[in-house]
Amino acid sequence: MKIINVTGARPNMMKVAPLMEAMKKHRELKPVLIHTGQHYDEKMSKVFFDDLSMPEPDIYLGVGSGSHAEQTAKVMIEFEKILTSERPDMVVVVGDINSTMACAITAVKLHIPVAHVEAGLRSFDRTMPEEINRIVTDSVSDYLFTTSEDANENLKREGIPDEKIYFAGNVMIDTLLRHREKAQKSDIIKRLGLKERGYAVLTLHRPSNVDGKENFKRILDAILQIQKRIKIVFPIHPRTLKMIKGHGLFDFAEELKNLAVVEPLGYLEFLKLMTDAKFVLTDSGGIQEETTILNIPCLTLRENTERPVTVTEGTTAVRQEEFLSYGTAMQQRGL
Repeated sequence: MKIINVTGARPNMMKVAPLMEAMKKHRELKPVLIHTGQHYDEKMSKVFFDDLSMPEPDIYLGVGSGSHAEQTAKVMIEFEKILTSERPDMVVVVGDINSTMACAITAVKLHIPVAHVEAGLRSFDRTMPEEINRIVTDSVSDYLFTTSEDANENLKREGIPDEKIYFAGNVMIDTLLRHREKAQKSDIIKRLGLKERGYAVLTLHRPSNVDGKENFKRILDAILQIQKRIKIVFPIHPRTLKMIKGHGLFDFAEELKNLAVVEPLGYLEFLKLMTDAKFVLTDSGGIQEETTILNIPCLTLRENTERPVTVTEGTTAVRQEEFLSYGTAMQQRGL
């Protein structure tokens, strides 16, 4: 049975890694790894393959960047060629990036069964591109593997029959637990001159936070106040750096003397950085789950989350407006 596993960006790789490993234990399965190239530079992609001990992709599509429509179209065109030549028995997609939706639609139109890992997550905010990707992918998939009970209920409300839904757990957390000990050997804390629980970690990349200058400036104003009390390490996404420069905010960011802006980190380095942090500030969904497992307080810089279990059962607080006013949110989290 030939199974094509699709990855395309950093968040996908932590989810695909344990799937590939599990499939290779079964002789009757022939897993094929395809990288669409949605994240395509070494810092955003290749280093993750090395850290996770993943094999090189069997096929690399190299679609690169572009608008949502351009990127989705490029993936569909190139992926259709692969499906026609490889003739797989199933396609497995993970997460909610453009590649996820594009590959799912392409496979279904060629009558190839699709399995979606991390199905059923909903923020109920259709201004998020990822929300559209999630809804569309789930609607066309034949097998939906969920990470939480609320995801099961979301799918049922949308009319997905019970026999398509499999409550399987969280493969991204499988990856974290497997690599946690190895990550402890990273020297990232020493290299950055940090002390355990003596710093915070910031990640920021969502369009709602960085595309508009006014909102981005408000976030930086709040960061200005926080970094007066604790050092903040900011591994900056290339897109976020581009927006800072485009908005003319680069000089302002450089004035934040206790904000350490660093290049994107590998998986093991970032895991170590999170593990030893006092708290994390992020707009990433995956980091909400990782900090919950690590028992690190996480302030999510969004108005909503597709992972509510991290709020009700974990260490996450979703407080965009309170964060922007700074004081209330930090006091509530004991920070």
